[in-house]
Amino acid sequence: MKLAVMLTVCRHLVLAGLLILAPTWMSAAIAQNSFSGASRADSPDQLASSLPEEKKELTLRDAAFLALHRNPDLAAFAKEISALKGITLQAGLLPNPDLTLFAENAGNLQKVNPNRVGVKEVEQQDTSLRISQLIELGGKRAARVKAATLNEELANQTYEARRVDLIAQVANLFTDVLAAQEQLRFAEESQQLAQKVVDTVSRRVQTGKVPPIEETKVEVAFSATEIALTQAQRDLASARKRLALLWASYSPKFEKVLGNLESEVALPPFEVLVERVLASPVALRAIKNMEQRKAVLELEKTRRIPNLTVAAGVLNHSQTGGTTAIVGITVPLQLFDRNQGNLLDAHQRVDKATDEQMATELRLRAELIQAYEALSAAQNEIRILRDKTLPKARSAFEVTQKGYELGKFGFLEVLDAQRTLFQNQILYVRGLANYQRLVNEIERLIGSPINGAPNDINTSAVVGENRAIGDLRSGQ
Repeated sequence: MKLAVMLTVCRHLVLAGLLILAPTWMSAAIAQNSFSGASRADSPDQLASSLPEEKKELTLRDAAFLALHRNPDLAAFAKEISALKGITLQAGLLPNPDLTLFAENAGNLQKVNPNRVGVKEVEQQDTSLRISQLIELGGKRAARVKAATLNEELANQTYEARRVDLIAQVANLFTDVLAAQEQLRFAEESQQLAQKVVDTVSRRVQTGKVPPIEETKVEVAFSATEIALTQAQRDLASARKRLALLWASYSPKFEKVLGNLESEVALPPFEVLVERVLASPVALRAIKNMEQRKAVLELEKTRRIPNLTVAAGVLNHSQTGGTTAIVGITVPLQLFDRNQGNLLDAHQRVDKATDEQMATELRLRAELIQAYEALSAAQNEIRILRDKTLPKARSAFEVTQKGYELGKFGFLEVLDAQRTLFQNQILYVRGLANYQRLVNEIERLIGSPINGAPNDINTSAVVGENRAIGDLRSGQ
C-alpha cells in the first residue's frame, strides 16, 4: 500500500514548512522578548524586595511604601499589567499550519481483475494529504501587535495614575492622623488649663471670696473639656485605623506619626502648574487611550484585506498506484462582510477617546483652579490665626485668669476667654490640616511634588525629601 510512502512524503513537507517558518517565529519571539516571562525592572512585581516594616513611629515615606506594596487595589492593577503582556505576546504569533487527510470513495480498495468478462470496474479510493498555511496580508500582524502594545502601555499609565492617587490618599490620611494628634495635644493642654481654673475657683471659694455656685459652674465647664478629650482620643484611633487599612492592616501597629503640621510650601505660578498638570499621569493616560483607539482603527482597516491560504500535498491513486503533487491557494470573497461594523465602531471610539481627552484636560484645569484658590485662602486663614488670633486669645485668657485671682474679673469672663482660646486652637489645627490636604490635591493633579521635577512620579520623589510639605512628610 502506498499510504506509508505518502505519509513519509508529507512528513518531509511538514518539516520543510517548519524550517521555512522558523526564522519568522524566532524573530517575533526575540522582538517581543517574552519567552522568559520577565517583567520590567521597575515593575510592581519587583517592589516586594524592599517591603518595609510597620514601625512604632511612622513617617509618610514608611506609610507610602507600605501602601504601595500591600494595597490590594494597586496589586490588582499590577496583575492586569502582567496579563496584558500575554495578550501582546499572543498578538505577535503566526497562525498555525493545518494538516489535512482526505479520502475519496473511502474504503473501496478492492482489486479488480481486468480479464474477467462481465465484471463492472468500480472507482477506487483516492487519498490526499495536504498541509496549508494562512498568510495574513495588509499588515494585520504588525497592526495587531501595535494595538496590543499600546493597550499594555495604557494599562501602565493607568497604574501610574492609580499609584499617584494612592500616595495622595496616604498623604491625606497621614495628615488626618497628624491633625488628630495635635487635636489630642490641645485637648490635653485645654484640660490642664481648665484644671488650673478649677483649682483657682476652689481656693477662692474656700477663702470666701466667691460664692460656692461658681465652683459648680467651673466643674461643669471642666466636664466639657473631658468630653472634648475623649472625642479627640476617638478621632485619633479612627484616623490611625483608616490609614492602616490602606496597607490591609486591620490593627495598626504604629503608635504615632512623625511630621510638622505647620510646614508651608512655596507655591509656583499658576501657569507653571497648568503645564505640569497637562503632563500628569491622568492627562497622559487620556492621550495614550486615544493613541490606542487609533491603533485599533488601523487594525480594523487591515482586516478589510483578505488573507491567503496556501496548501501543498500529495494525492495517492489506489487504482493506478501513482502519487501526484498538489498545490492550492484559497482566497475568501468578501462580498458581504467587509468589516463594516467593526470599522464604524472603531471610528466612533476614536472620536469618543478624543472627546474624553479634551474633557480630562478641562476637568484637570478646573480642579487645579479650585485647589489653587482654596490653598491661597487657607494660607491667609492660617496666617491670621497664627499671627493674630491665637496670641491674642492666649494673652486674653492669661490676663483674665490672673485678674480673676486678684478679683478684677468675674468667673464668666474667665470661662469666655477659656472657650475662645480652645475654639481658636481647634480652628488652627483644622486650618493646617485643610492646607496640607490642598497641597496633596495639587500634587495629585500634577502627579509630582510641587517643588520637584515635572513628571517625577516615583515614590521617593513624591513622599521623600523633595516633598513640598517637607517637615510634615519627613518628620525624621
